[in-house]
Amino acid sequence: MRKIIHIDMDAFFASVEQLDNPELRGKPVAVGGSGERHVVAAASYEARKFGVRSAMPSVTAKRLCPDLIFVKHHFERYEEISGEVMQILRSYSDLVEPLSIDEAFLDVTEDKKKIGSATIIAREIKKEIRKKTGLTASAGISFNKFLAKIASDVKKPDGMFVILPQDAERFIEELPIEKFYGIGKVTAEKMHQLGIHSGRDLKKMELADLIRKFGKAGKLYYNICRGIDERPVEVVSERKSIGTELTYEKDLVTQFEIIAELYKIEKELMERMRVAEITGKTITVKIKFSDFKQITRSRTLPDFIRDFDVLHQCVTEIRRSLDLTGTRIRLLGVSVSNLESEEDKKRERQLNLFQ
Repeated sequence: MRKIIHIDMDAFFASVEQLDNPELRGKPVAVGGSGERHVVAAASYEARKFGVRSAMPSVTAKRLCPDLIFVKHHFERYEEISGEVMQILRSYSDLVEPLSIDEAFLDVTEDKKKIGSATIIAREIKKEIRKKTGLTASAGISFNKFLAKIASDVKKPDGMFVILPQDAERFIEELPIEKFYGIGKVTAEKMHQLGIHSGRDLKKMELADLIRKFGKAGKLYYNICRGIDERPVEVVSERKSIGTELTYEKDLVTQFEIIAELYKIEKELMERMRVAEITGKTITVKIKFSDFKQITRSRTLPDFIRDFDVLHQCVTEIRRSLDLTGTRIRLLGVSVSNLESEEDKKRERQLNLFQ
């Protein structure tokens, strides 16, 4: 039987801001802009009590919580602490799969410290994260990724929950369909229309019916409602790309809006590349329209990107090659792939010296 732990940092971005700014502690905080077109990137637990959530329009958040304090994001700081957390996790297991900057799976079936108990390991990890970063994390423990992910949400913040094999069936049957990891809002609404409101309801569906109604995902739904999830914890050994994208509450409709938003995204991407100490040759622009149709356009440069002007010029050329007149855009993104890290550059310089 596998031993899987899911670690999830509590309200990560907002908690970092409260950690670094003592005057924000105990107050409702939202990371993001307060303007009409801005959205909340993260909300503190004090803000969540008022119904403020990430991806919510900032004007809506302010209406729900008039005392809400908006703060600018500091990705460099978030990535610094995320690196410390991942280092802690890897001290317990070689099988660590980061899901994002603030959460990860660990397979501790064979842990490096020979502790044996997944519960004790999770408790030690939480204690070490608190000691080294000043932040809290929640942990979910079970025998597969699906259940461990769900378990980490049960007692947030600063919680820990275990789903044992003998308890899994009852737990899943009573779980509202919205709480299932892998079932989003749109899919949940579709399931409600089919009379599926809980794991027990989902379990009554035949595999063929689920595949017919939900495509390939139907097999996943058939398995997870039975506690079956054989997916391994996959170690991400090499970063393939780095990017930034924004979804807009109100569609972008003018050329000025598109140009201005792309410029902001380019600036943020360049900063993330600087912090991560990587660069690349291939630039990709991603555009999603109001009807959810999506296009991507890429261009590969002869040399690695070393400054903002090169990135900006390439993105501008890609934009000008597209006819966006009359379109309504709900998402813009820019990413860089075909990467080279600072370590790669050092090795290349050393080789050149010997050549």
